[in-house]
Amino acid sequence: MDAANNFIPSLNDKDEIAIIGMAGRFPGSKNVDTFWQNLRDGVESISFFTDEELISSGVDSSLLNNPNYVKASAILEDIELFDASFFGFSPKEAEITDPQHRLFIECVWEALENAGYNSETYRGQIGIFAGVAASTYLLSNLYSNRDLMESVDSYQILIGNDKDFLPTQVSYKLNLRGPSINIQTACSTSLVAVHLACQSLLNGECDITLAGGVSITTLQKTGYHYQQGGIHSPDGHCRAFDAEAKGTNGGNGLGVVVLKRLEDAIADGDFIHAVIKGSAVNNDGSLKVGYTAPSVDGQREVILEALALAGVEPETVTCVEAHGTGTILGDPIEIKALTQAFRTSTNKKGFCAIGSVKTNIGHLDTAAGVTGLIKSILGLKHQQIPPSLHFQEPNPQIDFANSPFYVNTKLSEWKTNGT
Repeated sequence: MDAANNFIPSLNDKDEIAIIGMAGRFPGSKNVDTFWQNLRDGVESISFFTDEELISSGVDSSLLNNPNYVKASAILEDIELFDASFFGFSPKEAEITDPQHRLFIECVWEALENAGYNSETYRGQIGIFAGVAASTYLLSNLYSNRDLMESVDSYQILIGNDKDFLPTQVSYKLNLRGPSINIQTACSTSLVAVHLACQSLLNGECDITLAGGVSITTLQKTGYHYQQGGIHSPDGHCRAFDAEAKGTNGGNGLGVVVLKRLEDAIADGDFIHAVIKGSAVNNDGSLKVGYTAPSVDGQREVILEALALAGVEPETVTCVEAHGTGTILGDPIEIKALTQAFRTSTNKKGFCAIGSVKTNIGHLDTAAGVTGLIKSILGLKHQQIPPSLHFQEPNPQIDFANSPFYVNTKLSEWKTNGT
């Protein structure tokens, strides 16, 4: 991905995708501008709760003295607010609709507005590729309200809460006539959505695509159980790549990017935030220690494929936004795979910054990938690499000294080759 505010067309433009708009809401940030300010300033947007807050949220008081109960989460403010009439929702329809769906449709509108397009008047085909986490709103807020449940059509409740209906609900409300595809690949959902959205553009299925994801639990002020060797951190902090890294924490948020074929974006005079030069998707198969474990081979191969499709030499890559969950198993595998991929063409050491937005806002599940993408876009826009937090000593299983990478721990200038 390259910074690209002013472009001279090249021979490769037909295979490249412009990012012409974006929007998001993240822990501690109601928009992407505030998100950047927090990233730039090294802010950790994790909330730590008092016993009183947890009890008032419905947490069983018997959990509070459990040493493995971590009283932290990355929350999203004002999830109950929604401009129902603007989007053509009746009060009852809005009431039975998961906040994930409500906020995502607002975010899609904001992203299109950021790109300078109105879906009601745009004559071309706009597609959407998106994924949503399971609905806690249905389980925690609706099922217990029998009067409400019985006052509406059960199918309307399904449409407003089931993950399968998110993209088509957005398409219906915003008059999007291109492909409307639900994506579900767990933590990679929103990046797979971006990849498929790019392919849809390159295949000529649509003129503009939207891609993203959303993950919001309605019971936000609640902790979690720490289990040794699991994905969750014992203290609420994510220490990606660090010797003390023992996991991540959960977070709530959403993000959307607006995509267009680069040659069309240039011809139409769109503001281009960044360019996707290539992307790739694969799977690890069975050659790994367990279903939830990552694979060095699988990650290496998909990185090499993406680099080849992009026509990018590893030595020219100056920053990588990693998955970086801060897990004992995952971090070393990710760095090893990246190192092996880069080593196919360069032996240069310590030239590429690496970081993880999870150190700032936790793991946003289905929205994690697009969040990292938006962080990268903002870094390119401001020509700065924000700090990755909580890194002091490298994980002993990671040999950073002999790798192409270093963990970027302070705000630094992002020097690019200008392409």
